[in-house]
Amino acid sequence: MESQARQVTLMPPPDRRQSETALAIARGTARLLWSLGFSSISELPLPSGRRADLVALNEHGEIWIVEIKSSVEDLRADQKWEEYRAHCDRLFFAFTQDLPCEIFPADTGLIVADAYGAHMHCEAPEHRLPAPTRKLMTVRFARAAAQRINRLTDPQGHGEF
Repeated sequence: MESQARQVTLMPPPDRRQSETALAIARGTARLLWSLGFSSISELPLPSGRRADLVALNEHGEIWIVEIKSSVEDLRADQKWEEYRAHCDRLFFAFTQDLPCEIFPADTGLIVADAYGAHMHCEAPEHRLPAPTRKLMTVRFARAAAQRINRLTDPQGHGEF
């Protein structure tokens, strides 16, 4: 008889909202963030009701949001990213080397990524969060991380919150 532990998958199933290119950018960017001392979570719901592509948190409590763009059309069609500033200390765009840096807003950081890694093209300006927002985002991050771990060990036992 196969044990329960062997039946658990280590990766949640994709939600099919992201293109293969966007998933590759997210993977490479998450690797860069880890190398910079950040843990990251994809598709984190924000207090505003929006959902950030990647939210990263380091040991000092600094919060970065990375918006992933897989094409010029993706950037042009999406103007909600400006709302993300209210939920992070720094805001970045991550994209493939096929996109020109000049199309992105000047007051954001830029990360060039593929499925295997990424590099920081330019730093994002810092705009420190107020303490209550930082606490709210840190708790959201922790709860989402715990929920995803719990889902791995008990896929039917935990719903969304």
